[in-house]
Amino acid sequence: MAFGGVGVGDGVERRGHVLLLAGDAAVRRGGVLVAPGVNVAALAMVPAGVLLGCGVPADMVCLEGVRDPNTVLTRLRVAVGAAGPLFVYVSGRLTADRRGRRLYVALAGTTAGSVRYTSLPWEWLVGELRSRSTGAATVVVDLVADRAAWPLVGEWGTLPGLAGLAGVEAFGVVRGPGTPAGDGAAGGVSGYTRQWIDQLGRAPVRPSNVELHVLAAGSAGLAPGTLVVPSARELEMRAVAAPGHPRPGPAPGPAPGPAPCSVPGSVPGLGAQRGPGSVVVGDPRARLHALAVGGRHGEAAVLARVWEQGVVERWGRVSAEAVQCVEIRADLARMAGDFVSAARLWTGAGWARLEWQGVDAAEVRDAAAGALYCWTQVRDRAEALEAGPELVGLLRALPLMDPDHLRLAELRLEALRTPDRSRSLRP
Repeated sequence: MAFGGVGVGDGVERRGHVLLLAGDAAVRRGGVLVAPGVNVAALAMVPAGVLLGCGVPADMVCLEGVRDPNTVLTRLRVAVGAAGPLFVYVSGRLTADRRGRRLYVALAGTTAGSVRYTSLPWEWLVGELRSRSTGAATVVVDLVADRAAWPLVGEWGTLPGLAGLAGVEAFGVVRGPGTPAGDGAAGGVSGYTRQWIDQLGRAPVRPSNVELHVLAAGSAGLAPGTLVVPSARELEMRAVAAPGHPRPGPAPGPAPGPAPCSVPGSVPGLGAQRGPGSVVVGDPRARLHALAVGGRHGEAAVLARVWEQGVVERWGRVSAEAVQCVEIRADLARMAGDFVSAARLWTGAGWARLEWQGVDAAEVRDAAAGALYCWTQVRDRAEALEAGPELVGLLRALPLMDPDHLRLAELRLEALRTPDRSRSLRP
C-alpha cells in the first residue's frame, strides 16, 4: 500500500521519500517477537515531514506482505533516487543463507529452504544506499535475528555495511532469537519503534536522530545482549573524534545535577535544533534521570555529552550554561560510581565559577564540597593523587569554606603521598 505525498511542492526534484518495509514476523514458541506490520502501521501515522526532520514535500510508501525481493528492490531504488531527504525503516526477521554466510531480511512466506529466493539480501539494501548521490538519508531498523543469522551478527558485532556510508545515518536494534517479548512487542509495536514514535510526538521541537536513537534504546526495555547500532560507546567515540570538541571523560550515570542547566531560548522539555555542525539540545534532564534510573548509564552519558556540545557551541565553554552542564555531568558520574570523573568535573566547575562569581558564592562552595566528597570516595591511590592537588588548591582559595574540609583534604593528600600512611587512612 502507498500513501500520497505530504505537502504541495513546486518541483518533483525537491521531494523527499519515506519507505517503510515490513518483513516477515519473528515468532518463537507461538509468541511474536516482532510484528513488523504493526510497527510499520504505527510509524505510518507519523507525518512524513516529521520522520524526515524537514518540511519538504514527501512521499510515503509502506510495503507489507511482499514476497518478491525484486519488488522491494524496485521500491528501494525509487526511494534512493529521490533528490530530497530519505527515511528508510526496516522491521522484521533477519535471517541468513547458511551456505554463503550472507544476511537477508526475510519477507512474507520465507522458509529456511527458500531464503536465497524469497528474502531481501542485506547487501542489496546497503548497495542501493551506497549508490545515493544527493540528499541526506536516515535508516532505522528494528529486527530480530533468527538462529541462522544471530551467530553472524554476534561475530560481526554490528550490521555490516551501514557504517561509513556517505550522507547516511543508521540506527537500530537487533534482538536475538531467544529474546523474550518483554520490551513491549508481544504482537504489538516493539519497544524501540514505539519510543521513536513517542519521542517524535512528545517533543515540542523535533529531536535529532542521534537523540531519538539514544532515548529509544534507553527507554525500550531491551533485553540483555541486544545489538544496538550505533552503541553508546560508538557515539562516545564519535564525540571524541569530532573536530573542535574536547575529549569527554568516562561514562557518567543517572540523575539530574543540583544546578539546573536551562538553556535560554530553548523549549521546555526535550527538544533539539540543528546548530552549525552539531546538535543544540534543549533540557533533557528528565530523560537523563529516566535513562539512569533504568540503568542505562551509557545512553545517559551520550545524551549528556550531546547536550553539552550544543550548549558550548551556542554559548561558549566558559559560559554559565556550559558550566552548569559540567556540574550535571559531575553528578551523573557520582551516581554511576565514577568518583574520579565526578571529582574532576566538580573541581573544574568550581574553578570556573570562582573566576566570575567570587569566593563568597554559594555555587562555588557547593561545587567544591561536591568535589571533596567524590574525591574521598576514590580508592585508587594513583587516581586520587592525580586529582587531589587541584582540589586542595580550590579549597585553599575559598576562605569561607568549612575549615574542616580543607584539613581533611590536606591530611588525605599527605597520606596518599606516603604509602604506608595511606593504607591506614579512612576518609
